[in-house]
Amino acid sequence: MNAEAAHILVVDDDARLRDLLREYLTQSGFRVSAAQSAADARNRMDVLAFDLIVLDLMMPGESGLQFAQSLRSRNSIPILMLTAMGEAEARIQGFEAGADDYLAKPFEPRELVLRIHSILRRVPRSAELTPPTARLGEVVFDLDRDELSRAGQSIPLTTGEQRLLHTLAERPGTVFSREELTRILAPGGGERTIDVQVTRLRRKIEPDPKLPRYLQTVRGQGYILRPD
Repeated sequence: MNAEAAHILVVDDDARLRDLLREYLTQSGFRVSAAQSAADARNRMDVLAFDLIVLDLMMPGESGLQFAQSLRSRNSIPILMLTAMGEAEARIQGFEAGADDYLAKPFEPRELVLRIHSILRRVPRSAELTPPTARLGEVVFDLDRDELSRAGQSIPLTTGEQRLLHTLAERPGTVFSREELTRILAPGGGERTIDVQVTRLRRKIEPDPKLPRYLQTVRGQGYILRPD
């Protein structure tokens, strides 16, 4: 397996650790997405194929242990469990829930990468599955390649449009505020930049840009993508 191309999903409610893991794993050659809860992780898994999940055991609401148990009933994706609890009983519970490996906090990031490589060598690639796409009527957006097409013909996207569409398509049905999109896509820029990109993107994906069906405005809240 080419581990460098593997797509990792980090699930942790600790925003600081989540961002650190995303940055370190990206620097280590992985593709990385992050989720702040089990529900957020499920939304991402609905539209993207992942090769491995790095999962925090202790999260508010649905815990990592509960999420792993639920996931194992229908999915064989490898799980590397993270927890601040290093006791033997906690490790046993993690393995019983379906974890493939276990790493107690605090840990060395390099050890995490080595353990991920070790797991990936033992499992088949999820890349063999159908690439995730967002279907918008006659238009299709390939989230793996960030390519937009109609009837097999490529539709050019600017870098800003590409990043905006990917962000929205990665979490379909989720409302993003202008402030959030600005923070993610255009740090230091104004919200007007997002509005302009939305307008341009609608011209490329909507049958009638003046009456958007897919990229909708939620009054007073922001924007939402509703694929078919």
